[in-house]
Amino acid sequence: MFRSIPAAARRIALASLFLTAGYGAFMTCSALYFTQVAGLSPAKLGLGLTIAGAVGLPAGMPLGHLADRLGPRATTAWLVALNGVGTAGYLFVRSFAALLVTACFFVVVQRGSRAALQALIAGLVDADGVVRTQAVVRSVNNIGIGVGAAIAGIALQIATPTAFSVVLIVNVLSYFVSAALFRSLPYVAPTPAPAADAPKRAVLRDAPFAALTAITAVLSLHTVLLELVIPLWITRHTHVPTAVVTVLFVLNSVAVILFQIRIGMRVSTMERAVRTARLSGFVLLTACALFSFSAFGPTTLSIVLLVAAGAVLALGEMLVSAAVWTITFKLAPPGKQGQYQGFSMTGYAAAVMVAPTLLTFLMIEWGSPGWFVLGAAFVLASLPTGAVVAWAARRNPEPAEVPAAS
Repeated sequence: MFRSIPAAARRIALASLFLTAGYGAFMTCSALYFTQVAGLSPAKLGLGLTIAGAVGLPAGMPLGHLADRLGPRATTAWLVALNGVGTAGYLFVRSFAALLVTACFFVVVQRGSRAALQALIAGLVDADGVVRTQAVVRSVNNIGIGVGAAIAGIALQIATPTAFSVVLIVNVLSYFVSAALFRSLPYVAPTPAPAADAPKRAVLRDAPFAALTAITAVLSLHTVLLELVIPLWITRHTHVPTAVVTVLFVLNSVAVILFQIRIGMRVSTMERAVRTARLSGFVLLTACALFSFSAFGPTTLSIVLLVAAGAVLALGEMLVSAAVWTITFKLAPPGKQGQYQGFSMTGYAAAVMVAPTLLTFLMIEWGSPGWFVLGAAFVLASLPTGAVVAWAARRNPEPAEVPAAS
């Protein structure tokens, strides 16, 4: 895995491993921490996190622009360290107001650190290595989350306020370790200040990139399926054992670890990225159809369909990731990776914010037809990718290998 990427990218992957291990540990037991230790009701907890998500929604673009102007290495390190400070603030949350302030700060900084990291990768790795590095980082993130979940499992067995607080402290330390690793990376020069008559937020005037961000937002709806929708679907619409949920989680993680890098390496050109984006829509539609059919027939058949759907969903996720990485990095003008990647993440953040309510209604309340509505949305969103990329090429001919719209 690590031999295929440069030394700087290996250090980024290591920093991401620490970051996701700590974050995964806390997120696994965060609900119990906030309700049993902080004393918040589930309703207040959900409301606070929803508001924080909305507040952090537009933060990626301006903080990504800050990374362009000040330099992505230092900006990434400082923002990740501030994530640690925000996480430490959770230790003192004992009211809804404290949760709201701390969560808003954390989410805003987290959005910015992710955008700054994308700019840092673009500054350290050549164009051909960006997607490969992203694939390695995503694979490592799955490993980190698994390690974090194992750490959290110990705390869940002890189930005391002290145990949950220790997990939170481990998360804080993981952010600081990650920040130190990011700070040790080679220096990446900041982007010179734009001319007086040039727009400072160029991405806000880039209509093709905005259209691409909308496409990405729709395709990103798949991210909450495994965490929220599928467990509810299995328990309410099928007769299979709930243990199948764990099987699907493990299947997804193992698939990403084993195959994300291979898929990413094959999607190195804009033409392949466009084809992959279109293909991802149909793959996700297939997964939706299999999940829908799992509600019918005997238990054994339902289990087979669910496992097949989980495998196809994992493939669709990997295809979407590889295509979006290539397209967004290649369409961003030189020196503006931070603000462009931050803006792109706004679409992802919006999808994650609306997906729980939208998809719960579609699939859990409506039932099997809802899966086909979602699958159709995936296909309809993926089809115009080539036309949008060609539109971007006409406005800005710098990106290479842009195919004609079909």
